[in-house]
Amino acid sequence: MSREEILAHVTRAMAELFELDPAAIRADAHLIEDLDLDSIDAIDMAARLQDLTGRRVPEEGLKSIRTVSDVVDLVMNQLAERDAERHAGRDESRDEAATPSA
Repeated sequence: MSREEILAHVTRAMAELFELDPAAIRADAHLIEDLDLDSIDAIDMAARLQDLTGRRVPEEGLKSIRTVSDVVDLVMNQLAERDAERHAGRDESRDEAATPSA
């Protein structure tokens, strides 16, 4: 998924979840100052991101988010980690299949 696709998905999710005008959800928009989101909203956003990535959003990841662009970065990192784990799992399966039985 490209950065633009993730931004579009995050924009749609935020507009739906928080009843925001999609035009206000720019990459450089600050979640608190510009979009008036709070810590309860962050929990809702974390749940939505988990649906998108299939991974639990770590608390330290949430604490570092300030802008919409930070949300996009977090999603990109979560997807990359997920894909790396899947790839590593396939490599392990191939290694096990190639190892002769005793």
